[in-house]
Amino acid sequence: MVTGSKSRARKAPRRWLWRLAMLAVLFGLAFAAWLWWDMRDWRPDPAIYPEQGALVPAENIAVRFETLKAVGAQFVYLPLAAGPRADAPGGFADRFDGARKAGLQTGVLLEFDPCLGADAQSGMFAQMVPRDPDLLPPAIGLARMADGCDPKVSDAAVESELMTLINQIELHAGRPAILKLSPAFQERHNTATTLARDLWLVRDRARPDYAGRPWLLWSANNARFTEASEEPVEWMVVQK
Repeated sequence: MVTGSKSRARKAPRRWLWRLAMLAVLFGLAFAAWLWWDMRDWRPDPAIYPEQGALVPAENIAVRFETLKAVGAQFVYLPLAAGPRADAPGGFADRFDGARKAGLQTGVLLEFDPCLGADAQSGMFAQMVPRDPDLLPPAIGLARMADGCDPKVSDAAVESELMTLINQIELHAGRPAILKLSPAFQERHNTATTLARDLWLVRDRARPDYAGRPWLLWSANNARFTEASEEPVEWMVVQK
């Protein structure tokens, strides 16, 4: 009987530890679910960041720009992707007209492709984006790495082509470009230090600091759900 009592006494703390572990797991799952739900419509406080806007999805998905303005966007960036769909119905050209007709300040984001020469990318930009002083500064997205390029492209070649692309786009736009810089690209190429351009950084909810210097634009919620489209938009703010 004494042996049985000792055995039960040893098992009791284990049961409590197991229960505590399960409670911790359930709490973690509940918090993750709450955070996911809260982020669906979260944006930074407009009292702190009065200028807010959005980057719409790259796919040819219908966007109601008037609705986007109604939910708090004052400006919008449109992604310009290579391919035959750029000037197709509902593509970049239609979106460009729709955003401007809705009274949104409009800019264009070109995602830098390290496997493709600067001339081809800047040529597409010049073909699709008019020279217009009322447009927002052009933005260049820096997220893709050259690891999958065939033939291989060295880091030095990537940085050289990027500088050429920046110069060509700035020549067309007549103003400096903004660099939408991912943490991985910054770590690989140290772009924020080597290129003196305004930065557009990305981090959900928490202010980004990975560039080591101040930013102009912050993508604070990469998937904000609104009535403006069936797909979420990337919500951003301007730092004064």
